[in-house]
Amino acid sequence: MNEEKQIISQLLKAGVHYGHLTRKWNPNMAPYIHMERGGIHIINLYKTIAEIDRVKEALEKIASSGRKILFVATKKQAKEIVAKVAREVNMPYINERWPGGMLTNFVTIRKAVRKMGTIDRMKKEGSFDTLSKRERLQKIRLRAKLEKNLGSIVSMEKLPGALFVVDVVREQIAIREASKLKIPVFALVDTNSDPRNIDFIIPANDDSSKSIDLIFQLILPSIRKGLEIRKENLKKQAEEKKSEA
Repeated sequence: MNEEKQIISQLLKAGVHYGHLTRKWNPNMAPYIHMERGGIHIINLYKTIAEIDRVKEALEKIASSGRKILFVATKKQAKEIVAKVAREVNMPYINERWPGGMLTNFVTIRKAVRKMGTIDRMKKEGSFDTLSKRERLQKIRLRAKLEKNLGSIVSMEKLPGALFVVDVVREQIAIREASKLKIPVFALVDTNSDPRNIDFIIPANDDSSKSIDLIFQLILPSIRKGLEIRKENLKKQAEEKKSEA
C-alpha cells in the first residue's frame, strides 16, 4: 500500500492525471476517467497503476523471448525521451516521421536499411573514392537521409514483437500497420484518444514531457529484467551444448 501511495504521489507531481478538455474527450476513455475539474478530465491514477503493472509483465515476457520492442514517438515532447529509453535497452525506435509500410512492407524497408551498410562498406574498402564527385555527393545525401529516418532500426532484422506508442491519435498509421499484422500495441492513451485498438493501455497525459518520462522510468526496469532473463537463458543453453559435446 505504501508503494502504491508513493507511485500515486510521483504520478501526481508529473501531471500524469491531467487529461484533455472535456469537449475534446473520446467517450471510449470513460472507464479511465476519475472526474471533471475546471473543464478538464482527470485520469483515474489507480487505473493507470493497474495498467502499468499489466504492461510491465507483458514487456518483460517479450524482452525475455528475444523479440524487439519498437518504440514510436514523433511528437516534440516525447521524441528525445523515447530515443533515450530505447537506446538504454538496445531497442529500435522511430522518432521522426513514420515511414509508411515500415511494418506491412518490411522487406522493402530492410533493403533501404541495407543500403546504408553498402555505402559504409564502400567507404571502408576504398571503392567510394573511385566514384565521381557527383555520385559521392548523391550517396552521402542518401546515407544521411536513411540515417535520419531509419538509422534507429538498424538492429531490427525482423518484425518486432511489440509496438510501444506515445500519442495514439498522432501515430494512427503505425498502429494500423501493427494491428494488421497482429503485433501487440502498447500505448500511452490520453482522454482524447480511442483505446479500442490498443492491446495494452496506459491511461496518461501524453502531452507533458514529465508525464511521459515518468511512465517510461516506471516500465524500463521490467524490460531490463526481461533482457537479463534472456541473457541467462542463452548462457545456460550454451553451457548445456558445451557439456553435451
